[in-house]
Amino acid sequence: MNRRDFVRLAAVASASAACSQHGREPFTAKATRPMPHDPSTAAKKLPVLFVSHGAPTLALDPVAGADFTRLGRSLPQPRAVLVLSAHWLDAPPTLGTARRQPLLYDFSGFPERLHQVQYPAPGAAELAAELAGTLQLRHDDRRPWDHGVWVPLVHMLPSASVPVLQLSVPHRWRPQQLFELGQQLAPWRERGVLVLASGGMVHNLGRLDWRNAAPPPQWAVDFEQWVRDQLVRGDVDGLLDHRQRAPAFALAHPTDDHFLPLLVAAGAAALDGKPAVEFPIEGFELGSLSRLAVRFG
Repeated sequence: MNRRDFVRLAAVASASAACSQHGREPFTAKATRPMPHDPSTAAKKLPVLFVSHGAPTLALDPVAGADFTRLGRSLPQPRAVLVLSAHWLDAPPTLGTARRQPLLYDFSGFPERLHQVQYPAPGAAELAAELAGTLQLRHDDRRPWDHGVWVPLVHMLPSASVPVLQLSVPHRWRPQQLFELGQQLAPWRERGVLVLASGGMVHNLGRLDWRNAAPPPQWAVDFEQWVRDQLVRGDVDGLLDHRQRAPAFALAHPTDDHFLPLLVAAGAAALDGKPAVEFPIEGFELGSLSRLAVRFG
C-alpha cells in the first residue's frame, strides 16, 4: 500500500483505535527467550495463512485485533514464521533481516503512538540459512520488517518469542510463478514453519466509505465471494486466471500488490492436494475494505 494512500484512512481508523486505547501506553510486545527446537512440535505440519492486515492502526486496536488473537491461539506452536507482505515487492525473491532490529514504519499521517509500537521477536537466522541454501534465495540483512509483518503479529503472536523472517513478493512474476514459489516453500511446513501471507482480499482505497456507514458495495462482495469459491473448490486454474475470470478485479485491486501474497499461500498449501479451507476472519470495514483471512490446512 502506498504511504500517501494511508493518510485519509488514518482519520477514520486512528479515531477508532484511539477510542479503544484511550489512556493506555503504546503497545509493546513482550520479548521472551526463543523456544528451543522441539522435534515433536516441528513434526506437526503447520497451516498456511493469508490475512487482510488493514490499516497500520490495527496494531493499536484490541477490538479489531481480537480476531487475529483468536486465530493465533488456534495454531500449533510454530518453530518460525515466514511472512510475505504486500509492502515488500522485490524480484527475485529476497530474504530480509535474520536478526532483531528496529521495525520499519513504512507509512505517514498516523498518530505518533503507532511509531512507538515494538515487536522484538528474534530473527529466524536458521530458517534464513536453510532457505537461502536450498532455494538459492538472495538475502538482504539490512531490510527490516514492514507493517505488513508486524501489524498482524502483535495480535497473533503477542509474546514475540517466535523467530520471524520476511520474504519479498516478486510482483512482476506471473501468477503461475508465484504459485510455484509457494510450492517451493511448502516442505518447511513439515519443519514447523508457519507461512503467513499478508495483504488484503479487497483493497481499493479510492472507493472506501470514509464515514464507515454504508454496507459493502456489491462489486466488493462479488469479488470476495468469487475468491472464496475458487479456494473452497480448489480451482487453482481459476485463481491464477483471476484477471480474466474474477468479477470486478480491477475495482477490487487497482494495483494487485495486496492480492499477490494469496497466490504464494495457495501454492504453499497445494501439495496437500485439495486442502481444507477456512475463513477465520470475515467482514468488511470502511465499506469495501475486506477483512477476510484464509486458513489452508
